[in-house]
Order: sequence, then structure tokens, then C-alpha cells
Amino acid sequence: MLSTRQTMVLKAIVEEYVKTNEPVGSKTLTSRPEFALNVSPATIRNDMAELEQYGLILKTHTSSGRIPSEEGYRVYVQEILNKKTPEIKEFPLIDEIFERDLISREQAIKESMALVTELTNYAAVVLGAASYNAKIKNIQFISLTERYAVIMLVTDHGYVESKKIIVPEDISIRDIERTIDFLNDILFDCPISRIDEKIKQYLEDDNFNAYISYYDDLISALVRMFTEMVQDKYFLSGQSKILSQPEFQNIGKVQDLLTAIEQREIIKAVDMSERGISVRIGRDNQIQAMRDCTVITVPYELENGERGAIAVIGPTRMEYQKVIPLLEYIAKNIKKVI
Repeated sequence: MLSTRQTMVLKAIVEEYVKTNEPVGSKTLTSRPEFALNVSPATIRNDMAELEQYGLILKTHTSSGRIPSEEGYRVYVQEILNKKTPEIKEFPLIDEIFERDLISREQAIKESMALVTELTNYAAVVLGAASYNAKIKNIQFISLTERYAVIMLVTDHGYVESKKIIVPEDISIRDIERTIDFLNDILFDCPISRIDEKIKQYLEDDNFNAYISYYDDLISALVRMFTEMVQDKYFLSGQSKILSQPEFQNIGKVQDLLTAIEQREIIKAVDMSERGISVRIGRDNQIQAMRDCTVITVPYELENGERGAIAVIGPTRMEYQKVIPLLEYIAKNIKKVI
């Protein structure tokens, strides 16, 4: 359990490191009146030593200063989320977008999230209310010719998604029909966002291994196609801005992150399963290329019960105290646009 002062020291270290990207020392903390610590550098050093023992800050090899650990960021974010403040933050630039005459809800959301990328230099994502987390009710395969067919998805809201495909020469129409029947059995009522996870559960069952191994390539292709069918309805902005952050100067990291963006893997990091705000820091993200990233997701719900989500993707060294209220404010205003 952290003392009040230790919590203040951790908060100061996080905010100073976010601002400067430099390890933070005790003299820096005591010289900043805005942190209001009002104690000696020696006292701060003792608090920093305890925070280090708790695993909340780390000592770098190149400096005597400290930087926040992933767990330190988590504790800091929890403090932000738990803090009840009477002041209502206002964002006039966001208000200007949502109050514009004749603007559609979709356009207002996209413009406000594009503004977020300009204000933060992070990437922003919007997932539509009826797509990515829709549940599969039926998958249909319709053969048009020997080599052309249509795959159709019917979701729990009655939406129908379809995609025309070319059947590879080494796969027969009958193989596809059998595979579609199999997927209909195991994916009924499964959210589209969890197709991969659901199939992997069945892969662990020896009874299905023989069947799956024969159709492995075909099922992989179909899973990619199902995901693409709904991901066409998402909006992503500022992906180049995140690459300008100091954390992504390593060429290997940049290439991995660009691949995740191009293949739309980045969408899997957006958490639509939570009712409230979700903050995934570092290793909380299942995608390897995003282990140096934080994804903050705020879901929204429309009058008809349909849900969507807005999210910001940036480095773990993120301005949490700026991004969280901004996303919550946008989500709260979405319902105002008819």
C-alpha cells in the first residue's frame, strides 16, 4: 500500500517522464513547484527506492534517474480513474464539431478522432456500432460458377455481410461447403472479433485436430475474410504520427508495427468487451508488435442499444491524464448527434 506521498512521487515521475522522455531524478522532482512535494531530495530518494522495490519504477543503466515500469503506469492510470473530481472538463474544439449543423454522427466521430490525433500525436481508431463485435448467426456459401462464389455472414442484428471470392484451383467447392458447415457449428453466436480465439479452443481438442489439419489453409483464409468483411467499417487516423514517437526509432519495431497496421491486426487491440473504459498497457496487448504501446478504449452505446468504440493507440509513455478525459468527453457527446 503506497503512502500519499509515494503516490504523489510516482505521479510526478510518470508525468515528468512522459513530458521529457528522460529518466527522472530526485532533484528534478523537488525543483518542480507544480509537483508540490515539499520535502528534501533525500526523502524523495527514499520514496523512490521503495517504489523501485515495489516494481513501479525502474533504474536505467545510463542514468541515476528512474522511469516508470508497466506496473507503475497501471497504478498511475488507476489513480486517474479512481479520482473523483467535481470539475467538468470542456473541450471547445470537440464541441464545435458535434454542434455543427447537419453533420452526421459518423462524420462527427471521425472528425473528432482525427482532431485527437492532432492534439496528441497518437493514432486513433473508431469501430462502428454494428460491425466488429457482432455475433455470427449463420455463414452461407453460394457457388456462382466453378471458380467464383459468395460468402455471406448473418449477424445477431440481422445485418448481412457478403464477399465475392475466387475458389483456388487446388480446393474443391465441396471442401469449402463442408468447411462452412463445420464453422457454422462452432462459431454460432461467436463475436466476429473472437473468431481466432474460438477456433483455437477447438484446436486443443484432439477430436478436431485431424479435421482441422486437412482444412487448415482454407479455414485460415476464411477467418481472414470474415474479419476483413467487418474491418472495412473501421476508421484509423494518425498511424504515421505514432511512428514519430521516440519509442519507435528502432527499425525492427517500426516494421512490426506497420505490418500490424497494414494487416489490420491493430483492431484486435481495441477492447469492445468492457462496459467502461479499458486501458491496455504493454504486455496487456496480445499483439507482439504492440508490446511498447498503450491502447485506451472507451465504448459508446446508441439509443437503439448498438455499441461502438473509440480508441487511442500510443506509446506506454502516454499522456494518460490528457487522453482519458478527452475520449470520455467524445463518447459522452456521441449520443447528442442524431
